[in-house]
Amino acid sequence: MRRVVILGSTGSVGTQALDVIRRNSDQFTVVALAAGGGNVELLAAQALEFSVELVGVAQAVAAQDLQLALSAAAADQGHDRGTFNLPKVVAGPTASAEVASWECEVVLNGMTGSIGLAPTLAALAAGSTLALANKESLIVGGPLVKQAAAPGQIVPVDSEHSALAQCLTGGKAEEVARLVLTASGGPFRGRTRESLSDVTPSEALAHPTWNMGPVVTINSATLVNKGLELIEAHLLFDVPIDCIEVVVHPQSLVHSMVEFVDGSTLAQVSPPDMRLPISWGLSWPRRVAGAARPCDWSSPSRWDFEPLDQAAFPAVNLARRAAKRGFTAPAVYNAANEECVEAFLQAELAFLDIVDTVDAVLSEHLDQLPRTASAHNDPATLLEDGLTLDDVLAAETWARERTQEILEAKR
Repeated sequence: MRRVVILGSTGSVGTQALDVIRRNSDQFTVVALAAGGGNVELLAAQALEFSVELVGVAQAVAAQDLQLALSAAAADQGHDRGTFNLPKVVAGPTASAEVASWECEVVLNGMTGSIGLAPTLAALAAGSTLALANKESLIVGGPLVKQAAAPGQIVPVDSEHSALAQCLTGGKAEEVARLVLTASGGPFRGRTRESLSDVTPSEALAHPTWNMGPVVTINSATLVNKGLELIEAHLLFDVPIDCIEVVVHPQSLVHSMVEFVDGSTLAQVSPPDMRLPISWGLSWPRRVAGAARPCDWSSPSRWDFEPLDQAAFPAVNLARRAAKRGFTAPAVYNAANEECVEAFLQAELAFLDIVDTVDAVLSEHLDQLPRTASAHNDPATLLEDGLTLDDVLAAETWARERTQEILEAKR
């Protein structure tokens, strides 16, 4: 029986993970949950259903509402006479990291955004296996996360990286020629850059394949998400960035591929269902029987592959540029994008201006990287000492502030 902690339990990945565990209660038990605090009723219901020991909420002001929701849910279930032990509640910006440190075998980090970095580091420090769906924590933390992780301690949960990890078992590291990340192309596949000038948030949120949160869905529409996945694959599998390719596959059946030096290619194939990579992350290196339905090979189907239109969707090449420079460049790429996505969702920024603004902020950062990325202000010292957490946090703060300055000038 594996003890599991879930971060981001009320989000898309978190709710699907709980569904996997609900159907496999003989293999997993949930011991702690954490969420932002925007849906305390759901969080309380989850906590009581799985009888967790600890619940964390990032919004300190939501702590009292969570306590009330827990009490109300317990009363509804007939536990209003003091016979039911409610879970311990922690709240505030460090709550998720505290939950990630709870005694368990697996921590599933299903949070969205770079706020997942501290919980990722906390889970690794505690020695738990990290089932990682929060790609941003690896991207912004880079060497910090890799240095903190023991071999095999991080298991990817993103469908593409789970696919790559499974395919990579088919050969030795030195036999890998390149990784091929597949992309659905999002809601605007086939559109020219000019035709995207008047895209609305509701149009960008209409993803043709996946049901995800708003930030990830917008990132899929701009292809920033694929840029982030490019950096993630580079860091997870130690494959040179120029040996990772992105190809558009609208059916989303082939989740990614590995090409080997002898010319053979292994692909991981399944209908689009996040419960499969989630179950693999929770149970690795074993598989969970019946986690998701398989392909129906008795019915006709087609698999299309086409090159990515770099002119219409420059985000992937921009991410490649950030990855090649390394250090705090990926953190700036991600932070600037998070600010732009929020502005777009509030109808304060045009769709094309999302990646254009990220490009402007990243380019400015790259021009001053030695000065900005290190408190030592000395390139030689930066290269000698490597990346620090203070470097990452300072770069993120600068990127967010600079992005807001540019956005303000556009208003």
